[in-house]
Amino acid sequence: MFCSLFFLSLRFLLLLPFTFTSFSSASPSVNFPASDSRMDPLELETLFKIMETVSSDQSWRTAHPNPCKPGSSWIGIECKSSGNDNLIHVSRLDLGVPPNPSCKSTATFPSQIFQLPHLESVFFISCFTHARTTISFPIKVSSSSLQQLSIRSNPALVGLIPFQLSSLKSLQILTLSQNLLSGTIPAQIFSLSSLLHLDLSYNMLTGRISFQVGNLKNLVGLDLSYNKLTGAIPSTIGQLGMLQKLDLSSNKLTGRIPETIGNLHSLVFIALSSNELKGLLPKGVSMLQNLQYFLMDDNPMFISLPSEFGELQKLQELRLANSGYSGKIPPTYSKLSNLSTLSLQNNRLTGEIPASFGSLSHIYHLNLSRNFLDGVVPFNSSFLNRLGKNLDISGNPGLCLSPSEANGFNLGVNVCGSNKSGSSILPWEKSEAHQHGIPRPLFFLLVLLSTMISVALSNI
Repeated sequence: MFCSLFFLSLRFLLLLPFTFTSFSSASPSVNFPASDSRMDPLELETLFKIMETVSSDQSWRTAHPNPCKPGSSWIGIECKSSGNDNLIHVSRLDLGVPPNPSCKSTATFPSQIFQLPHLESVFFISCFTHARTTISFPIKVSSSSLQQLSIRSNPALVGLIPFQLSSLKSLQILTLSQNLLSGTIPAQIFSLSSLLHLDLSYNMLTGRISFQVGNLKNLVGLDLSYNKLTGAIPSTIGQLGMLQKLDLSSNKLTGRIPETIGNLHSLVFIALSSNELKGLLPKGVSMLQNLQYFLMDDNPMFISLPSEFGELQKLQELRLANSGYSGKIPPTYSKLSNLSTLSLQNNRLTGEIPASFGSLSHIYHLNLSRNFLDGVVPFNSSFLNRLGKNLDISGNPGLCLSPSEANGFNLGVNVCGSNKSGSSILPWEKSEAHQHGIPRPLFFLLVLLSTMISVALSNI
């Protein structure tokens, strides 16, 4: 589940309309005349203190006494000129991942980054790995220009998310994922009205999701997955009209999906897997006409399989496994012409596999295993060859495969009409027990009694 959701989230980021140019490890960009590379002395000293706190790759003061001078700067730093003071300022820092400067084992979080007034982007990736450290703020914050703060994959970064982050009013992208942060999500974070992407995934955060999340009107991506969040999904989440990605999977969320989810008309990706959600899905789900991924495995839903999903024409992946769904598979799912993955395993589904499933031309992964499906498997050899091992219908005792399609395929179901002992195998819905209205258990009991009587008479 971990790898699956990770790659889905990564793939989804490629769909976002705004460009994450600062995610690349590009060569340093120095946007000023070569004849002028003066820096403010206080800003230069602050930069050297940051580097000495984090990295021991070299003596930064002696190796790069003028780090923004063309030909002298290092990979991992970008500088820009300012028309106001004719000085050069640090605009971006990348630390932790080659070819950028590496972080020493004793590296701790440098609060001085918030005192670089022209810093726009900063990245600490796999930087704090040994010495326990926390995200700290100086008494005076000068980084009013900071637009992107990304602190990822730091196993020694612990403690609370500081509420002072709310003072970074220009912040558009806040990523604090794959650390060991704990405590509640400070409500002040939801006052960052410029925020486009908020990722706090893979931490140890607890408590409820604040109703104030609805204040982030410009938010495009929200990822709070793999934490220990509790309570209900706040109805104010329906106020995020620009939202394209919502990932709340692998928490301890309870209750129903709020009705307001139907207001998220821009939503492309939603993941709610591995929570404790239950109850009917909101009718507004059918309004999510841009939705391509709906992932909701491992929730105690215990309802009939919703037919509304069949109305989401752009849907590519639908995952509803291990959630107690019952009833028949809605034939409307056959209208999902873009569907590539359908996972319905470990439920209580009954009836036949819709015959029209064989016409799903984009499907490459279909898992209907461990249900109570019956009847003849409606797939021809071309369909079976195309899916190969990506088709799993095992664990459905009532299913059988047509003899004409059985050769060369091991699907974990019997062949209609015969088994290893030569006795008759009929699909449940076409058995004589069904045709004559005799209850199935009684039918088998009558057959058994008839056999015993025949044997007894032959021995007289």
